[in-house]
Amino acid sequence: MVKDPAHPENEGKVFLYKFGKKIFDKIKDVMQPQYEDETPVNPFDFWKGANFKLKIRDVEGYRNYDKSEFEASTPLSANDDELEKIWSKQYSLIEFLDPKNFKSYDELKAKLDMVLSNTGTAPQRAADTSLMEDSPRPVPAKPAPRAAVMDDEDDSLSYFAKLANSD
Repeated sequence: MVKDPAHPENEGKVFLYKFGKKIFDKIKDVMQPQYEDETPVNPFDFWKGANFKLKIRDVEGYRNYDKSEFEASTPLSANDDELEKIWSKQYSLIEFLDPKNFKSYDELKAKLDMVLSNTGTAPQRAADTSLMEDSPRPVPAKPAPRAAVMDDEDDSLSYFAKLANSD
């Protein structure tokens, strides 16, 4: 955190920041510019990177990050000792890349096949049995409901299919 007027005690600290598509697109645009006259910048580089100014506005009741932007490319600090101090505060991201955090190919393929062709059933967890009837009905061969496609929960697809089939 370079500057935080609302919480000056955060300045100089390193935080993990979970961001969404808008911020990801801004990072991607600075790293892979669309126009020839723009120079690509790796914002994470300590010497040739760029600070990110996070600007949050409320637009129609939702948070909006459109005004956020990268500053010009500059070293994070001219002092090597300060750079080393910041570097030592970084978080390891290895735990986020652990294979246990990802579904297997077979699970993903089964889910995709079910959504696209509606021929299979979603993988069930033990807790899902409370959502199902005593004798589940077969899923008709029609496209899955749009809400089911957008939900990331494993059990939601079968739940929405059950709702669509109820009388």
